[in-house]
Amino acid sequence: MLRDYFLNKIETAIEEAIKAGKLGQMTEYTRGSLPVEKPKNPEFGDLAINVSSLARNAKIAPPMIANAIVEFVEKEDSDYSVIGGFINFKAGDSLLINLIKEIYNKKAEFGRPDSIEKENIILEYISANPTGPFHIGHGRWAAMGSALANLLKFYGHDVYQEFYINDAGSQIQKLGNSLIIRVKQELGENIDFPEDEIERKNYYPGDYLIPVAKQFIIDKKAELEAVGNDVDKISLDVYCDYAKEYEEKVQRDLLDNFRVTFDKFYSELSLHNSGKVEECVQKLRDSGKIYNQEGAEWFKSSDYGDDQDRVIKKADGSNTYLTADIAYHVDKLERGFDRMINIWGADHHGYVARVKASIEALGYNPDKLEVLLGQLVNLVINGNEVRMGKRKNMVTLEDLIDEVGVDATRFWMSMRNIDTTLDFDIELAKTKSDENPVFYVQYAHARACSIIRNAITDRVDTETGKTIPAVLSESEFDKLVAEFDENIASISVKDARKLILKLEEFKPMIKSSAQARQVYTICRYVQELASEFHSFYNSTRVITDDLEVTKSRLVLVWAFKTVLANALNILAVSAPERM
Repeated sequence: MLRDYFLNKIETAIEEAIKAGKLGQMTEYTRGSLPVEKPKNPEFGDLAINVSSLARNAKIAPPMIANAIVEFVEKEDSDYSVIGGFINFKAGDSLLINLIKEIYNKKAEFGRPDSIEKENIILEYISANPTGPFHIGHGRWAAMGSALANLLKFYGHDVYQEFYINDAGSQIQKLGNSLIIRVKQELGENIDFPEDEIERKNYYPGDYLIPVAKQFIIDKKAELEAVGNDVDKISLDVYCDYAKEYEEKVQRDLLDNFRVTFDKFYSELSLHNSGKVEECVQKLRDSGKIYNQEGAEWFKSSDYGDDQDRVIKKADGSNTYLTADIAYHVDKLERGFDRMINIWGADHHGYVARVKASIEALGYNPDKLEVLLGQLVNLVINGNEVRMGKRKNMVTLEDLIDEVGVDATRFWMSMRNIDTTLDFDIELAKTKSDENPVFYVQYAHARACSIIRNAITDRVDTETGKTIPAVLSESEFDKLVAEFDENIASISVKDARKLILKLEEFKPMIKSSAQARQVYTICRYVQELASEFHSFYNSTRVITDDLEVTKSRLVLVWAFKTVLANALNILAVSAPERM
């Protein structure tokens, strides 16, 4: 990529200038010390490096340093200039032609680095209770988590996606008791959830359990008849298990529709039943990391950077939520993963230190755990923020998807940094206009496909009614994109330098995004790329009377379509051929 090419040229020149004694008192240089950036004024060049930081060791002014370095640069067909302490670089045509050639050669693989230090990563996200439908916050973690998995895989890592099912604890009993009330209602009994707020917290009064109750009555007809429809004579466990399995299926079906695929759904209950939770507690006891106070067992997490010690077993002998989480993360490490990445809500900020402390206390490297803390989603309708608890038709992820579609939901959920609150404008997300970012991007891909179709399809002149033959046959176009022609590509360079440079940015964007665990940067990139393509389209005729020019511009359109599709594929947003 151009950044690496440019940086290598400058760093080699720095080393040569030092040997020649041209950089004052500077005697050595550590590669990777200088960042590459885009000039604020594009007329200065395509890329720039500020060498002012070298003045500390060189003891000479930055402009003198920059000019001395440029003397030792092999210019070839690219231009180098100096403004103050900046060395500016403008890529020559041959470099841009090579970029188009690389897109042609790699196609769906373009953007993937040739080699990285591969890691075996387990990515955990969503991890909801199986007690009801996903809310829109779950939707954000689903979109971002799956896109991050796609990104890390594309970058070259092995990624294992896991959903941790919080199916142990009192919430499952609450679910079972809530189903009992709904079943009684469906059987005609005059009963409702408690009105007292404190008692009501022991139930899930949402309407989503009504269809569960209806199906329960069908599936458990024999059991109900055996007890004379006396609902209370059937074990609570039956209701708990039925409701849990029903809601888990609802969640999994929705995830499939939302293009989210997990390698494993890991049950918290199975973790307890395996004995691994108690095993971890005993290891902490044996190593002296636990002490008793007021009947409870406390983990000395403050010894490992936490702001205070944490209860690991309550006075009644029950485990805290942390206890199972410790065992779960140890289980991940014992399964051989090099790195654990978790996406948690911002309310878990204080939880990170105690989990890392437990990992370290049990003899593992706490730096193997990365936690991405995400902010909430605000729904906006007609410019007004909607309070989630007061608008029943828009509180679930499923309803949101039904309203705006999978593509729009995924794109909007991913287009802000995870640590930023997201305002999801529902009306805008539904519009077919340039103001809607997902429509704007997808339309660019559809437009590129349309241009190619028009080039290989006979058309009718609307004024004369005569048939205009296709510029190229389909086989001729296939040959054009299969066999790279440098002479054809060189014409494209003259036509659309800005678009080609934006295509080049895909590779460094993938690298920086993967390393920073960010996907919003991909959303931003595709919007910028689409903008460059729309500008190119509005200023340049692709299909012309000159066959060679037409071919060259079709080459560029095909390259653009390929890169944009690669980026949208990472986001799991479709790249439509028609709109």
